[in-house]
Order: sequence, then C-alpha cells, then structure tokens
Amino acid sequence: MTGPAWYSQPFPPEGASAAEGIRNQLGRPELDALTILVRESAQNSWDARIPGKSLPVDYRVDLYAVGPAHVASWRDMLLQGAPLTSHLPLRTCLQRPTLQVMAISDRGTNGLGGPTRADTVVTKDHDFVSFVRNIGEPRDSELGGGTYGFGKGIFYLLSEAGTVLLHTRCRTSDGFETRLMGCALWESYIAREPTGERRYTGRHWWGDTSGEVVEPLVGEAAESAAHRLGLRPFGAEETGTTIVVIAPKLDGLGSDEAADYLADTIAWHLWPKMLGTASGAPAMRFSVTCNGMEHPVPDPRATRPLNLFVEAFEAMNSPDHKLLRCLKPKRDLGRLGLIKRLAVPAEPTRASRMMGIEGMLHHVCLMRPAELVVTYHPGPKPVAEHVSYAGVFRADEAMDDVYARAEPPTHDAWNPHSLDAPDSTFVRSTFQRIKELLEPLLGIGGSARQGSAHIALGAASGKFASLVGGAWGIGGATDFSSPGGTTTGPVPTERDATSANSGGSHGDRRDGTDSGAGSIPRQEAGPRPHYSSSRPRVEYVGEPYWDERLGTSVLVQPFRLPTAGPQRVHARLDVALMGAGNRETDPPRGAEMPGLVGWENLRGEISPTPTYVIEGGDGALWRAIVRPAPDTMTEIGIVVEEVQFS
Repeated sequence: MTGPAWYSQPFPPEGASAAEGIRNQLGRPELDALTILVRESAQNSWDARIPGKSLPVDYRVDLYAVGPAHVASWRDMLLQGAPLTSHLPLRTCLQRPTLQVMAISDRGTNGLGGPTRADTVVTKDHDFVSFVRNIGEPRDSELGGGTYGFGKGIFYLLSEAGTVLLHTRCRTSDGFETRLMGCALWESYIAREPTGERRYTGRHWWGDTSGEVVEPLVGEAAESAAHRLGLRPFGAEETGTTIVVIAPKLDGLGSDEAADYLADTIAWHLWPKMLGTASGAPAMRFSVTCNGMEHPVPDPRATRPLNLFVEAFEAMNSPDHKLLRCLKPKRDLGRLGLIKRLAVPAEPTRASRMMGIEGMLHHVCLMRPAELVVTYHPGPKPVAEHVSYAGVFRADEAMDDVYARAEPPTHDAWNPHSLDAPDSTFVRSTFQRIKELLEPLLGIGGSARQGSAHIALGAASGKFASLVGGAWGIGGATDFSSPGGTTTGPVPTERDATSANSGGSHGDRRDGTDSGAGSIPRQEAGPRPHYSSSRPRVEYVGEPYWDERLGTSVLVQPFRLPTAGPQRVHARLDVALMGAGNRETDPPRGAEMPGLVGWENLRGEISPTPTYVIEGGDGALWRAIVRPAPDTMTEIGIVVEEVQFS
C-alpha cells in the first residue's frame, strides 16, 4: 500500500449528491453550531452504545492546539495531494502558525464498524458507510435518538476547512480493527484536466487510494498514523470513535470560553444521561478539556434551574406521574412529571438562553424514549416572578416513531404539520394535554390566602442581589387587603387575633414597648381598651422591598391606616419552604421562621413589639419591618383592630 492520499469525487454519469446539498440538509436551525454539535454527536454516541453492557458511555470534547511534536506530521500527511485551495480551504488552515482542532470522542461504544464500501449488501451494522459514504440512511437502532444521517453534516459545517478526521476502533469477524480516514465536504466545482473540463461533487476523502475505491487506513497503518498525529489511542479491548474537527469555528469565543460553553451545553441538553441508572452509575459520563485543562460539566442535581427538571424527571418516573392520552383516536402518548417551586431566579447563561430560558422557569422538557432532550417547551408564565414550574414529558415507546418523524434534521422540535393524520393529531394532542395540566399551575402562588399578593423578586434592591441570588426567597400577602390597594375585609375576632400570633415567633401580645435608641418611647398607661365591632382597614403602599436596618437585611412593607381612631396592628407572617409548596405557620423541627423586627414611623423610630397601637386617619406612613427566614418565601399580612377606651 502506498502512503495515504486525497481522492476527490467526480460526478458519475448517473449523478450524485453535491456537497452544497449535503451541507444544507440541516436547514437553518435556531440553535448555534456548537449546540448542534453536542446534540448530534452525543446522540450518535448513545445510539452506538454496546448492547447488554451496563457500563456508561464515555463522551468527551477536547479542544486544543496541536503541539510542536505533532504539527509537522499533520502538514506532511494531510497536505500531500490535498485539493487546491480554491476547491477546499484545508491547505490554508493547515499552514497557519497555530493549528487548532476539536476532538469529539466516545468510548464504550461499538465504533464505526461494518463494511467500508457502500455497495456491500448488509441490512444492519453499516455504521462506517453511513457516516463516511451515504447520506440520509434510516436509523438501524431501535428507540435510538437519531432518525436520518443528516446530523453528521454539523462536523463539516463547524470546520473552517470543511474537513474532519475519523479515528475509530470496532469489532470485526477477525477481531478488533482500528480505522483512520479523512473526510471533507465543501463545494462542487469544475476542474480543467488534460482530457477537458470535469465536474466534481465537492466531496473528498483521505486514505488508502491503492484500490479502485479510497479506503480507510486499517490496523497497524491506522494506529501508526494516529500516533504520528497525536490522537488519543484505544485500549487493548476498547472500542469507540473520535472525530477530529480541523480549525473549528467557535462563534467568536476564545478557546476557554468555548470549552465552558460546551460544558454548560452538555448539561442543558444531556442531563438525563447524567442521572443514575438502576445500577447506580450514570448512563453517560461527560468531560470537556481545553489544552489539557478540565472544564467541569455542571452537575444537574446541584445546578439551578436544571435541578427542577431533575425533580420533574423523578416525578415522571414515580407513581404520581400524569399519563397523557389522545382521546380520538385513543392512544397513550407518554408520561408527564410536573413540579412547582418557590425559587430565586438563576442567572441565565449562554446555553440556557439558547434554549429560550431566562429568569424563572415555566417550561416542559420534551424527550423521546431515548431520554435525550428534544427541546424545552414554554408554558404560560406564572403570575408571580418568584415561582417556577418545570415539567418533563417522555413519549411512550409505542409512539417513538411518530415523534421521531415530527422532528427536523436537528431533532430540536416536534412539528405536527410535518405529519399526516392521525400522527399529526397525536402530536397536537400532546401539546394540548400539557397545556391542560399546566393551567392549574397558573395559580401557583395560590397557597397564599384569597386577596393576597406576593413580593416580586424584582423589588429587591440591587445591593442585595448577591444575597437574593444565593439563598433567599421573599413574598408578601394579607387577608384583609392587597398591597397598594384599599380593599377592606372583616375585623378579626379575639380568637383570630390570638391565633395570628400563636406561631411562637412573634412574642407575647402586649401594649406599649420598651424605650431605647431608635425606638418609640413606651406609651403611657391608660384606660383598659376593648374591641369594637367597627371595621378598620389597612392600606398597603406599594410592594414590600429589601432594605437594611442595623446592618441586617430586612423586608419593609409600607402601609397607612385610613380609618380614624386608635387601632392595634400586628403582623401575620407565614412562609412557604422552598420545595414544599405549602405555607407554614408552625415551623418544622429546626427550621427558622420570619420575625417582626418592629413598627417604624417616618422618623425612622422603630417600636420592637409584636403589637402596637397607632392613631389612624391622619395619613401617616408606617412600615412593618420583617426579618425573613432563609430559603423561604415570606408572606406579610398586617392585621388591624379598632381599639376603644372606656
């Protein structure tokens, strides 16, 4: 065999696919190229897993500059006989001072096995020709993530040279076999030759050209060439594939920025594969490096807001899941898990924005039985900013083919209009059933009492942003009127007023207050008060907001008492624990509860007493100062009672 060389494909008399048509088969997706690369390559790796093996698939992305020990070999081996620069920009990329490459690899997979020629008659196990030779072959893995072979086009689109190297190890009837081949895809062209002009498809291959068809380097020749190029070797009984993208386009990002983005993208699109299986190990393991330095892939269980999708995924697999059905024609569509939580908005990232997720979650993750993320379907936004909900829908196995055919080549949507009936009805019914189950969540703040309102997280002061972003949730509510309004309600009875303070965190009810710095002097003792049947009201002035008192972060609720006469006020403080979804007036064992700091007048004097008598009707502005509890949403209700003296 002579040394490896390039072969450019001419158009045969019967015709062939031009490179432009193949490059355009992905269409114009909304996702960027790096995201599509992660989705398509990881999907291929998952579909190539070894049947019957419980070990996870190892998937990794290595972004690096070829070192001085290997760069000369890249140029010597790949420039010899390379197409002209006008036909393929490989020469320009290889001759740059720094040659950057991106290696996408998997281990614990079958590798690209099967015959190396497309005219060999096989009905399965034709992974090599599906990637290297053919275009648009149907999937041959049951319940696989892929549908047709369009996704491989992303490797060429991502390369400035339009060129990749394929390094794979598979099992054959003779044992293990290593294969190495170069593949390029650019533009069709016309070349002048001694016999006249000739048209070429724009497809090129690098390998063994000693026969009638260009073949991959195999065995020792492949291993020797891979070693010279510095490619990661395979273990003695290891199989898998590495695809090396030459001169990758990084969408304007630096190498380290791109590595971070790839790691975050892996988490957002492949998190179901990072969760433990029945054996305890994850289905796939992921890693990203840049020039040998690890860029950790975020743990979805510990990363907001992905942790909410993990909870929804677990709910989907629990007895509490929702079964979605199409009613006419009758068909089980799949399972849905839904959760709702009180949560501080997570800082959006480039990867989450790519999926249309910013601020609070109101999305359902769609997936087929392969449990690869298709997309995040947005539902109606909750009325309160600090409330999130997340869902996970997994299609029924019997419906997998329907949803697969509803996907575009990038597998990132379900389009019912691309199907005929009744399949289009099944997909439309899926979205309708999800919508119906989301409607009850629109009142997700409904654990608050009727007529109540919650504090919007946007009310938080900028100087508390780090505090809010870390562990705190806030809210405000009352039985008797809405913040900012003048709605009135019934006066609480003596029993009601007492129960409002029975949580154990507000102290005993008493008149007056201790005097001291920054507080209102104790009121003089007077006639014994009694409660009347009149109905005073409280007017909330705006939403509660964060502020600081004596170096402590507090919530402030301004209010007025528009009814004339002396009135006693006290605060009703409830919480909803993050993840609990219910209000708590009695704290769980060891849990903190919010507490009233005191009542503040316009002079900034604070009365640190659980109840306080205020003269209403004079338009004076008062403030309830509240210390919230960590990891909760606080509901602030101000209860007012008329006081008469006799």
